[in-house]
Amino acid sequence: MSESFIPVGALGEGFAPAADLLGETADLSGRTLTLNLDAPSAPSASSASSAPTTLRIAEHTASWGGHTDVPVRVTSIRSGVYMIDGVADGVSTTFVADVETGAVTQVEGRLPGAEARAESAYTRVRRGDEPTGVTARIVHGGIGGPPAARHAPTTALVGLRNRYTYSPSEVYEHVYLTPDLYTWHCLRGVEQGLADTDRCHHVAIRDRLTLFVWREKIVPTLGLLLIDLDRMRTDGKIFGNQGFDAGAIVNFPVGARAEILSAATA
Repeated sequence: MSESFIPVGALGEGFAPAADLLGETADLSGRTLTLNLDAPSAPSASSASSAPTTLRIAEHTASWGGHTDVPVRVTSIRSGVYMIDGVADGVSTTFVADVETGAVTQVEGRLPGAEARAESAYTRVRRGDEPTGVTARIVHGGIGGPPAARHAPTTALVGLRNRYTYSPSEVYEHVYLTPDLYTWHCLRGVEQGLADTDRCHHVAIRDRLTLFVWREKIVPTLGLLLIDLDRMRTDGKIFGNQGFDAGAIVNFPVGARAEILSAATA
């Protein structure tokens, strides 16, 4: 049982034994996807897109933009839906591609530098910033052209209290408070007894399949999960620093069995 917050590297070590992970897939190996992603300031379907991004996927690596042969993990939680996840030049990059509907979402996560990490949440909010220095850039678009159904923000999880069993030793609960805030609580594991409320983002990928991204403020962390309420399981990753400094980074996969404990009613 932890009596205080731990670095992300130690969290990864705790999650590793008997982790309930999806196996990787080679379905996309050898394929090239042309992604027409929205410009950062243009989130609507009618908004202009930025220049197309060419995503080339090989066995255990991918190339996009100025990044070549980046080690990636490619998984599929539902038929036709793929997560391609890696870290290039210190930036966490995740593509969630639905090759059946032609929709795609890209999430780029960045950790704060040493100076930003040293600031308190109080200092940040007094200045008008968010409590966390972790940033997430989330953009949507199509594969090769306009998608049949775009990914978009959702409130499907809001009001749920879920339990996630990541391994025999690691169990958490999430309470989805609003589209922007959720509470996590470690019921069993290396963070047992710890809890906090952090910023988050919800994206509808398919019916009852949500991309959930969170950004922690005490120990800078970016988490990302595909939450499938039909299969009642998740697939994703956690990204942060190995230790409490801004040195080495870690990016480790996570997966869990899900249970809905309760649902708030309006």
